[in-house]
Amino acid sequence: MTLSDRYKQVRRRSELICSPLQVEDYVVQPIVDVSPPKWHLGHTTWFFETFILKPYFMGYQDFDPDYNYVFNSYYETVGARVIRTDRGNLSRPTVQDVYKYRAYVDEAMYRFLCGDISPELNELMVLGFNHEEQHQELLYYDIKYILGHNPLFPAYDANYKSLKIEKSGSDTFISIPEGIYEVGFAGEGFCFDNELNRHKVYLNDYQISHNQVTNGEFLEFIEAGGYLDFRYWHAEAWDWVKTNAIASPLYWHNIDGQWYNYTLRGLEPIDLDEPVMHVSYYEAYAYASWKGLRLPTEFEWEVAANKFKWGKSWEWTESSYLPYPGFAKAPGALGEYNGKFMVNQKVLRGASEGTPPNHSRPTYRNFFHASSRWLFNGIRLAK
Repeated sequence: MTLSDRYKQVRRRSELICSPLQVEDYVVQPIVDVSPPKWHLGHTTWFFETFILKPYFMGYQDFDPDYNYVFNSYYETVGARVIRTDRGNLSRPTVQDVYKYRAYVDEAMYRFLCGDISPELNELMVLGFNHEEQHQELLYYDIKYILGHNPLFPAYDANYKSLKIEKSGSDTFISIPEGIYEVGFAGEGFCFDNELNRHKVYLNDYQISHNQVTNGEFLEFIEAGGYLDFRYWHAEAWDWVKTNAIASPLYWHNIDGQWYNYTLRGLEPIDLDEPVMHVSYYEAYAYASWKGLRLPTEFEWEVAANKFKWGKSWEWTESSYLPYPGFAKAPGALGEYNGKFMVNQKVLRGASEGTPPNHSRPTYRNFFHASSRWLFNGIRLAK
């Protein structure tokens, strides 16, 4: 596939994800973690304009010079920006303006890609594709939060097909012997800098579950008073539970004594056999503690990943998000991509039903704060 074809494919997928939305859905920001879909469409366009067209396409004229301030996310090197909490106040540019911006940049990119592309620019283009694909997954998270917090619980798509992972018939754990293992990305193809460098780790013998924790299993934790017993929670997590009156996973609703959860198809009775989703690290740890078990480390997960099925939802690990040996941030703005976030975050491994094609690999290191629940995340136990 040519760079131009890949570019067209990636850009079209973002717009397809947004195609079921009404105009009003594009502009809502219920919480700081959630960005309006309109902003995602503008920001991913700004990335190609800022890092490809402006420095490398002679004669390129900005669509609108103010858009750098509007659609810059966290790149200090690139200048001032709208603070994250104010993205929902951007009634202008309009949704129509943002789509015009995308069309303008796309047309310039197609002309640019007709010329010779150096290996360095090719690498930058591939990073741009992967950047937009990351935002495609965030679009699913944010759209679900926006619609799932509308009192009418409107469906994103009544025909949405949720990913099904066939449950292993065995409830046993997979045994992994102690030893020295290599972890981190190896081979050809793209990876993010936080997956490098490949290195050796020593692991004690351990066991990891064939299956993720299900809704039915997590419901047992709720009914046993798990959210009411401080013994299963970290101190910080217990404060979070009490302060926010947390009593169930995000999107769960007890209506007339029956549990429902909001899905992208709308509000539905909970499927007890489906893996539980939208739980924080705090909740994942508390559930594991209640079971007398624990969460796997990210390296335990990676070493065992070829022995179980994964991909329905990201899986919390017991590992803090830290650099691998020899990690070095790239110079300039692109060095802000991952390294600056290596503090106060937990690593999640695997993938989710919202993960774009070619992003599912066992070395992928996702990372979020311990309280995060709006992403598609779940639990796998270890001992």
